[in-house]
Amino acid sequence: MTRAIDIMHPGAECVREGQTLAEAARIMRDRHVGALPICGDDDRLLGIVTDRDIVLRCVAEGRDPAEVTAGELALGRPMTVEADEDCEQVLRVMEQYQVRRLPVINHPEHKLVGMISEADIARGLPQARLAEFVSAVCAEEAPKATAGS
Repeated sequence: MTRAIDIMHPGAECVREGQTLAEAARIMRDRHVGALPICGDDDRLLGIVTDRDIVLRCVAEGRDPAEVTAGELALGRPMTVEADEDCEQVLRVMEQYQVRRLPVINHPEHKLVGMISEADIARGLPQARLAEFVSAVCAEEAPKATAGS
């Protein structure tokens, strides 16, 4: 049985809730990633900020990325999976909430241990299941991820 910990990118770097979006963008550039988990001072996961969020929810609104903090974009409860979750459960969460990146936490501390992206999923899926996954994640009818439940 393949688990989340087997396919994730370990050592995900958080952007702190008080850091600016300009700082987040520099971290993304330096790490060659399109998203960063947002963590509070207590290391609790507050959300995820993407390069797209910075463009649409800051720059396009005429706001200054050097002044807007990552915490301002951390809306709702982020979807997560536990490190020992089966990959089918990972797929279900990503499909149901149309998320392309998913933080992986350990249990019982609930600390961030890694991230799973679409590319991580694609490496291990058979072609037919991959097509089904992509179709579900890109569908327009599904609810968005930040609501959580």
